[in-house]
Amino acid sequence: MYKVFKTNFAGRELALEIGKFAGLANGAVMVRYGGTAVLVTATASEKPREGVDFFPLSVDYEEKLYAVGKIPGSFQKREGKPTEKAILTSRVIDRPMRPLFPSDLRNDVTIVATVMSVEQDNSPEIAAMIGASAAVSISDIPFNGPIGAVWVALIDGEYVMNPTVEQRAKSEMVLTVAGTKEKIVMIEAGANEVAEDVMLNAIKAAHAPIREICDFINSVKAEVGKEKFTYEAHELNHELYDEVRNLTLEKLKVALDTDDKTVRDKAVAVIKDEVTELIGEKYEDFDAQIGEIIYKIQKEIVRHWLLVEHKRVDRRTLTQIRPLAAEVGLLERVHGSGMFTRGQTQVLTVATLGPLTEMQKLDGIDEEEGKRYMHQYNFPSYSVGETKPSRGPGRREIGHGALAEKALVPVLPSEDEFPYAIRLVSEVLSSNGSTSQASICGSTLALMDAGVPIKTPVAGISCGLVTDENDPDNYITMVDIQGLEDFYGDMDFKVGGTHKGITAIQVDIKNDGLTYEIIQKAFEQTREARLYILDEVMAKAIDKPRESLSPYAPKVINMKIPVDKIADVIGQRGKVIQQIVADTGAKIDIEEDGSVFIFSENQDAGEKAKKTIENIVKEPEVGETYVGKVTKIMQFGCFVEFLPGKEGLVHISKLDTKRVEKVEDVVSEGDEILVKLIEIDKQGRLNLSRKDAMADLEKNKKK
Repeated sequence: MYKVFKTNFAGRELALEIGKFAGLANGAVMVRYGGTAVLVTATASEKPREGVDFFPLSVDYEEKLYAVGKIPGSFQKREGKPTEKAILTSRVIDRPMRPLFPSDLRNDVTIVATVMSVEQDNSPEIAAMIGASAAVSISDIPFNGPIGAVWVALIDGEYVMNPTVEQRAKSEMVLTVAGTKEKIVMIEAGANEVAEDVMLNAIKAAHAPIREICDFINSVKAEVGKEKFTYEAHELNHELYDEVRNLTLEKLKVALDTDDKTVRDKAVAVIKDEVTELIGEKYEDFDAQIGEIIYKIQKEIVRHWLLVEHKRVDRRTLTQIRPLAAEVGLLERVHGSGMFTRGQTQVLTVATLGPLTEMQKLDGIDEEEGKRYMHQYNFPSYSVGETKPSRGPGRREIGHGALAEKALVPVLPSEDEFPYAIRLVSEVLSSNGSTSQASICGSTLALMDAGVPIKTPVAGISCGLVTDENDPDNYITMVDIQGLEDFYGDMDFKVGGTHKGITAIQVDIKNDGLTYEIIQKAFEQTREARLYILDEVMAKAIDKPRESLSPYAPKVINMKIPVDKIADVIGQRGKVIQQIVADTGAKIDIEEDGSVFIFSENQDAGEKAKKTIENIVKEPEVGETYVGKVTKIMQFGCFVEFLPGKEGLVHISKLDTKRVEKVEDVVSEGDEILVKLIEIDKQGRLNLSRKDAMADLEKNKKK
């Protein structure tokens, strides 16, 4: 049965088409929001996956360039691996959906959002999030949703839902919020130093349209939704669990009670080996379940300590930050470096500066064609004491890099102020929680060490949560969570910002959502911790950007030329500019408005390139003297190039102060001679005189 359901969403029509597309999926919805169309499908395997102790959900957001009338720029002329933005959107869809599936579901579930048409004012990302919620809700896949999602902008102090492209450009923030009717399940934000109370009110404002979308999806589900299938619930062997718990509980408490991850992991491994030796052969399913059982017992211990005893595994108070350290200038030949250490988490960030031509080019479905600031995050296996081959960045690494990038964008200087492409690479050297936030701190240090004139430093910190499963009002939050508190807790609330306010947020949850009270408390704790990090740690390593760039960074010279002279500087088929680059070794970027950026390894090469360009665009002036090169000998005189691309005639009568019989008696091709421009005739021809230039030179000597 084909049916279309419509509602008003942020002042525009949102339509869900059901029953026409992808009929073999468990659930399928074509979401239309203005001219934007996204097909979202949800499918599930018939049987649970064997040998897994987690819910196997995968989410793919697929950008099709035909959606914006583009042909892919790759050699194959088809979409290849997902863009970074597509990966980030997949994560944004995954994070609010995952906690709402049954925790004991082991059937594979795949959500695919295919962007088929894009009207830039109507976000395909939001359409995909709503479509994912709707597709799963009407399917037979068990789900405790629905959710709704909305973008929020802040313009002139007013909150605007699902802003247009023009409104986004004016906004002080771009905030994505997802939620159920009762709670907030996901927050993602980039902001221009927005105060915590303003951000909290924006989240509250977003919840109203989210509730409306949830009601809308529920009404659609009531009419066309399928009955949810029954599934083989994943259960542990209770007899095995009880015996392992009795054998290991007290020993695991001792093992977990340390701030050293290595010591803890070794102690837990010894306990696991001991229990395996004692009862391993007693149970057929021992090997398949022992890992999950040990995990659950540790989770029980850590959550009890936090919620009931207000005790942390490393004996900190709930608002105490682990020992911190900040250093800069660790690597001599790079343009800038900074290392930030928080407990056993350590991140080294390296800054590299380059010409604007080295900015990243983007081939996506939005209007952004490139970005000058790039942040990349690497998480090698040695950072957690493991060994495995590197296979390039995964979704997690891309997500963490994007979060740090988002946090620093508001404080970067403009291209006019600092005409460089900027690349930051954060290398995680050791990991025990909050590496993404450490990368924000390390990146600020690296930028200032490189002499990038950022407006103000940025720091990042995370806040955790443990709630009582039997009493939702009973909860505890703790700042600067380490690995165990992240694994066994209910929330990882990451906030990056300055003294003034928030620049980035990313919230991951494992429960059914957050109340406003929890969000407000997380903001308060992260702000206090952030200010401490900025003032007491980072400022003591470096309190402002260095006055000058590294001697190994390229030097840049800015100049402006008339727009109608750009073609002269570039030359036919680029010959002129290529010659300048060959002669000087400089890299030259020319913008459409006539802005010229000259990058060189040393100042002299840059100045030489600048002088050459100045001469090209300079208009010849009668009465001026120039040094030129003889290009051609004729019977009646010689032609001299006295400015790049500017050639004039020196008549034989103007070659010398005495009579000249033959031109060759005075000059040869390739000679450099002093000439004076004495006339520009009606036809624009340039007449030069060596005789007059020599006379002027003699007069000046006598003076």
